Amino acid sequence: MYAQLRETATELAGVLWREHTVYRERGGGVVIRGEHVDRWISLSPTGGKDRALLRAGRLLDGGTTAPARTEVVVDLTAPVAELATVCRRMLAEVAAAAGPAAPSRAGRAAEGGRPAKKAKKAKKAKGAKKAGSRHTGAGSWVVLLLVGVAVAAWAYTLFGGPGL
Repeated sequence: MYAQLRETATELAGVLWREHTVYRERGGGVVIRGEHVDRWISLSPTGGKDRALLRAGRLLDGGTTAPARTEVVVDLTAPVAELATVCRRMLAEVAAAAGPAAPSRAGRAAEGGRPAKKAKKAKKAKGAKKAGSRHTGAGSWVVLLLVGVAVAAWAYTLFGGPGL
């Protein structure tokens, strides 16, 4: 069954997207990733002969997959063009569910950056800030204390030290 899924997925990926990655998932299914459109499609065995569960979802920042937004059982003996039509409909539903608030990677990539790495760096920096749980760290308080002592010493020598 895996060989049939892999073959169908490879043909389907070629019809849907020029840039794609096809790989096997843990449950024995096959995933097609379209990084440039932030979408994924999965073909999984259903237990029936020549039938597969077709699921579609979006890719999150950093490359992780979001849960499937839509799924349907398809006949693997159908022509690839017919399967591609079903996939396009499902991908349109996923895009509509994502709404306009989700910026596309294609737009960010045009700005000249690598969105996946930027997202990972941003998450690391965000996580590092949360780890401290205090707004002002101990090191900052030490620096503020030393600056205060220096200002007090300067004022003391300038305005009224003993014997002046």
